[in-house]
Amino acid sequence: MEPVDEITPCDAETFEAQFRPAFRPFVIRGLASDWPLVKAGHEDPEAALSMIEASDTGAPAEVMIAPQSEKGRFFYAEDMKGFNFRREKATLSALSHHLKTIAGETEPIGIYAGASDMQAHVPALLDANPLPLVGAMGAVPRIWLGNATQVATHFDLSDNFAVVAVGKRRFTLFPPDATPDLYVGPLNITLAGQPVSMVDPLAPDHETFPRFRKAQEQALFADLEPGDAIYVPTLWWHHVSASAPINMLVNYWHNDARHGGGFLALVHAMLAIRDQPAAQRDAWRTWFEHFVFSHDAAAAADHIPAHARGVNGPAWPERDEQMRRFIVLVLSSS
Repeated sequence: MEPVDEITPCDAETFEAQFRPAFRPFVIRGLASDWPLVKAGHEDPEAALSMIEASDTGAPAEVMIAPQSEKGRFFYAEDMKGFNFRREKATLSALSHHLKTIAGETEPIGIYAGASDMQAHVPALLDANPLPLVGAMGAVPRIWLGNATQVATHFDLSDNFAVVAVGKRRFTLFPPDATPDLYVGPLNITLAGQPVSMVDPLAPDHETFPRFRKAQEQALFADLEPGDAIYVPTLWWHHVSASAPINMLVNYWHNDARHGGGFLALVHAMLAIRDQPAAQRDAWRTWFEHFVFSHDAAAAADHIPAHARGVNGPAWPERDEQMRRFIVLVLSSS
């Protein structure tokens, strides 16, 4: 595996101009090194937990709990009839207290609360630990709190900045091109929202998943310490392994795909096109290439007077609304 490219901390304008267009992940060392949360965690991870407790509003968070036998890996049950973990509701303070209790155990349960809205759960902590880079991106800061756990290889429908505040994390990343070799699991029965790869990248079963070797050839990795950040573009697959007894991460999803983005379009295409005869699929491939994927797809309706282009026209709120109405009309009448 090759390491993820590193860039120095920069402002949003520089990031937008120089780095986001590359559509590749980047590590930004020390982006949040001046956070009080990071400084407290450097001295004593339990001091950072105390900051959680002092700021907690008492709002319940969803907590994921895996038994000791799973060694921190959250995944499907072996028979694929459920999951290898359970969900409970608890405050972040309660989770914090529990993490302190089990921090010294050699084989603890796996436990974490993921993607908790900081404004709802720990607003004072949010105010005290700002990230100017994302200030104008419309991101909702979310906190991840737990022990040594693994988040299965998945992708997001949004761009993401993730900042390690306490502990250590390794990100293992695969480009979208690797999708055919990652053995994607069910699209609609998922661990926490998005589909995941069925392969454990930390212990791959090459006999069951032989094409994964090809994905490994494209893999990147990033080892992050407190204060370090990583940018992960949408649709880039990433496996996240937290290795310390106490781990805390803050992430910022932004550029959210509206109405499910291409993912819902993909599922509908599977319904409408995938099981048609090969000749029909090839014909639809031409339509998609012409209207969606070709470099001049946005000009596919230039031969029609602008006032008459309808849904064929350029991106515009009125056109978007026409598209939504058209899709709802067709689906509701089918």
